[in-house]
Amino acid sequence: MSQPRVPGGDENALELPCGETVGVGELDLGMREYECDCGETHAVVMDVHPPERFLPDFLVEVLREAIETTSEEMPEFDTPHLLGVVLEEFPEAVVSHDASENADVGYAMVWVTEFDSRRLHEVVVELVVELMEHAVSHADDDEALSAFEQEMVEFDVSEFVEQYRAERDLEAEDPYA
Repeated sequence: MSQPRVPGGDENALELPCGETVGVGELDLGMREYECDCGETHAVVMDVHPPERFLPDFLVEVLREAIETTSEEMPEFDTPHLLGVVLEEFPEAVVSHDASENADVGYAMVWVTEFDSRRLHEVVVELVVELMEHAVSHADDDEALSAFEQEMVEFDVSEFVEQYRAERDLEAEDPYA
């Protein structure tokens, strides 16, 4: 979890989950991973990255229709909400930085995880599936819940992420691919 800034502290540095630091200016809009001095690769997500980085368009549309947010700044379900769920579930594995006052970086929020981008992708999908199951369980429709649970027994998160990443070609030059 990001630490509160102390007077005289470096507002342009972010302490990573591993304890290393990185300058917020070193994190550019196209970056999906950061090769850290600790020897690990950390996933990097920014508020400007679309949620379609992790989920198909149709599912993002469903989530936007189904989920009411409480934020006036972000009234529509988006990437910050996805990373908020990850941060809530893994508070020690995710750090965030509010760069909204720093016009030099091009993003307002950034999250860096102890996971690499592939593992983060799996975590996001797993948490969205849990969110969907929770929503279906509140529908008071045992048949729908049973059908959903049966589908999820057959759903392989790792295989989904593999196919989705290949389809989206996340390694391409386009930061929004």
